[in-house]
Order: sequence, then structure tokens, then C-alpha cells
Amino acid sequence: MRTIRIGTRSSQLALWQANTVAKQLEHLGHITEIVKIDSIGDLVLDKPLYELGITGVFTKNLDIALLNGKIDIAVHSFKDVPTKLPEGIVQAAVLKRGDFNDVLVIKDDENFFANNSAIIATGSLRRKAQWLYRYPHHTITGLRGNVITRLQKLEDNNWDGAIFAFAGLKRLNLVPKKEKHIKLDWMIPAPAQGAVMIAALEKNEDILEICNEINDKDTALCVGIEREFLRVLEGGCTAPIGALAMLWDEEIKFKGVLFSPDGKNKIEFSKEVAVDNVSDLGEYAANYILDRGGKKLMREIITIEKEINVYSTKNLSLDQKSSFSAKIGSSMSDFITTRNNRLKPRVVKNPIENVIITSQNAVTSLLENFIPTELNFTNIYCVGKRTKRLIEKKIGKVTHIENSAKNLANYLISNLKEKEVTYFCGNKRRDELPKILSENEIKVHEIECYQTQLTPRKIDEKHQGILFFSPTGIESYLEVNKASDSTAFCIGETTESEARKYFKNVIVAKLPTVESVIKSVNEYYKES
Repeated sequence: MRTIRIGTRSSQLALWQANTVAKQLEHLGHITEIVKIDSIGDLVLDKPLYELGITGVFTKNLDIALLNGKIDIAVHSFKDVPTKLPEGIVQAAVLKRGDFNDVLVIKDDENFFANNSAIIATGSLRRKAQWLYRYPHHTITGLRGNVITRLQKLEDNNWDGAIFAFAGLKRLNLVPKKEKHIKLDWMIPAPAQGAVMIAALEKNEDILEICNEINDKDTALCVGIEREFLRVLEGGCTAPIGALAMLWDEEIKFKGVLFSPDGKNKIEFSKEVAVDNVSDLGEYAANYILDRGGKKLMREIITIEKEINVYSTKNLSLDQKSSFSAKIGSSMSDFITTRNNRLKPRVVKNPIENVIITSQNAVTSLLENFIPTELNFTNIYCVGKRTKRLIEKKIGKVTHIENSAKNLANYLISNLKEKEVTYFCGNKRRDELPKILSENEIKVHEIECYQTQLTPRKIDEKHQGILFFSPTGIESYLEVNKASDSTAFCIGETTESEARKYFKNVIVAKLPTVESVIKSVNEYYKES
């Protein structure tokens, strides 16, 4: 009989979880072995989780060990697991859920609640936001480390209390005396808090079958709803999100909440649904919150002391924001917005032989005006991989792609048989492409399908780097800001050429993607 190698972090709580899995498997007749593997989350203890700049700080090393075949399964506290698992790794099982509540461990007594101020320790942005929403006159201080370390820090510092997951204290038999703790039943827990998850390789069917023997279906259902809520909101350790689903008398009772990082604002959703109708409950709840101001809250900046600070002239997703190295702080806002024009049916009434699309905005506008079957394009020429991907997903196959409008124009001069093209563009499109084509006797029919509007805003504080994603973004930025000595990081050559008119130092990304721009920022400041 094979030995199942169980990967785990080496903290006492992580080992409790791994040993619990081992006992359940051994009870069913399987042989197990514990393999300890630590993570960046265990090694960097002087910063709150949301300052580490990445999600999955407790799971990445175990993922690598799984993929390299050093372990057969990895055991995680489910709330630490990113909503998107690495390719090839799947959720193999979830154990029956423990206590999902948070608890306040009190240093002296409860009298501090009557004072004008108090100091509460936590490294969780979710706990911080909810506490400040309820007690705005209190101060939150950071707290990291394993459970025993955090309890000791509470003893050693002049704090009034610290917030813990109740399940962790219970599992390690560390629950303080009754008068020394308060269960925070008003605080919405992190999605999947109190649940233990087992990950395995998707291709390892034997292991998946074994893990299924200890899977608790009710827990898996509830935490699945919570994590879907989290996924749609794009949250991780870097957003104040709480969610709880409970199964009760064939009904799911769900509550989800999103806070601003400072705890001043919250948007809440709650609903009871028959267990047979919960398939999209998490997604529905998240969209409800996003549609009622959640999008704005998700974009709020978490102010963090960093060695380097950069400003993005385009809002980034939380995954993109998390891609900056730990020493780089990022702020952001949209310096341009787009509005789709209403296009008349005659625009696409007849088949079009050659179509040029240079942005995803043009694709979005076409799809807002017409259904894909109405877009009878013989050849589609485009700029950018993401534009190509969107076109091929929604409209049809791309004939040729280039990384800049200038390169595409030069390609068409040499390869286009019919000297006529239809160019779907915006009102702020650059002259380069149509000018080059016209000079080479290629007739260009321009169809303005969207409007780009400038939304400039003054940036008060000094940032070492500014991220630009279009020449129009530069135009908007310079309406109310000076170029100063900041380094301009640009998404492509056309944006770079515009930036060089105003900035002394300009860096262009290797690929025309947001991720590549962020990578260029990380590489530039690597030696700083």
C-alpha cells in the first residue's frame, strides 16, 4: 500500500490540521507521512498580510511541492487559499467545518470599552475594517505570527486586546478564561474561515478518490458559496470582505459584506435560499454589492508606507495590484473613460473585406451595437494580444496581429491586395495608421464607434513612477499635473513616443499588456 505524503506548514495550527487529515485517512486504512514546508507568510512576520503585496502567501510553496511531486496532498486553512488555484491543482476535499467566529482576547479586562480610545491588534484588513466600523474611536495595530506568538505579543505590548480566529484557539487548546475573551458574533468571518481544505493534483485520480472519502459535502457547499462571492469581488488578503453561508433546515442562509479599508463604509447582502437553488448565490451576492457602490469601494487605496510609490493612470484589478513587489506602493485612478457610440445597422449591412481594430474598446462597442452573426468580416487585422483574444472569442478569427498601429500599417502596405479598409476607432485615435495607409494609396473608411473622455485629477503627493497605457492617458495626466522627475512606464511604442515629449526617463514594457508594465516597474526598482 502506498504512503500518502501530506504537505503542511510547520506552525502548530497547520500541523494540527495535517494530523487531523492523517488520522481520518489512517482510520480508513491508509498510510500517511507528514512533510513540513514553510511559506513566505510564515517567514515575513513584521508586516500585515495586506502589505506583503501578494495573495496565497501561505500556499505557494506547498503548490510548488505538489507540482514537483514532493508531496501527494497539501493541507491548508481554506481561508488562506486563493480563489484561483494553480493549473493542475484542484480542491480534493474539505473537512467538516470548525467554529467560524472571530474572538477578541482581552489583555486586562473589558473596562477599556468605556474609554475614549483603545488599541486593538490584528493583521487582518477584514477584522480591522469591521472593528473600526463599530468602534471608530479605537486604534488598530498590526499583529502577525503563529497563534502562540500573537498571544505572547498581546502580553508584551500595551494593547487592550487582539482578534483571533476562534477555531485556531480551540484546536490548540488555547482559549482564555471566560472573562478574558469575547466571541465576536457580529463580525462576519473570512470566506471559508474554520474550514480545512485538501489540495491535490488533478491528474492523480487515485489520490482524489481517497480524499473524497473524508470530504464533508455540507461544508464544501457552504464554503463554495463564500469563495465564489470572494472570487467575483476579486478579493484576497488585500480586501475587507466577509462572507458566511450556513445550512439550516434545507435552506442556505448567506451574508456577505464589503467594507472600505478604513472601516467608514460598508455594503451588505443577506438572503435565505432553498438548498436546491444556490448554484449562483455567491456570484449574485457579489454583483449585488458591486452594483450598489462596491466597485468604488474595491478601488479605494490602502495607504501603506513603501520604499517606492507609483501611480497608475488606469484602475488595476486586485490581482494586478498584488503583482507589484512588496516594497512598491501603488495608487491608481482612471484618467480616461470611454462611452460607446450608437452605430446604425447600415454600417455592417454588407460583408466587409478588410477590418482594422486597434483596441478592445472598439470590440466592446461593436458587440454592444450588433450581435456577432451580423459582423460579417472577411479579414480582421488588429493591434495587441488582448484585442486579438477578445476578437477571436466574440467575433471571429484574426488574420494578422501586430504590437503597434505603425507596424500594422506597414504590414498592410506590403500584404493587402484590396486597397481599401474599414477602421473601427475612437474619437481620440492617433493619426499614424490612417496617414501611412492613405499615403500608400490605401483607402480608409473610418467608423468612430466610441468616445474617449479625459478625466484628469491632481496628484498631490510625489510618486517616483507613473504608469501610462495610452497617449490619451498622458494627455489627461498633463492637464493638471507636471511631468516632474517621475519615470514614465509605458505599455507600448506609441505611448512611449508621446511620453518622451514630456518625461526625461521613459521605460517601455516588453509586451503591450498591463502585467508587462507592472513587471517593468518591478525590474526597474529591483536594485533600488
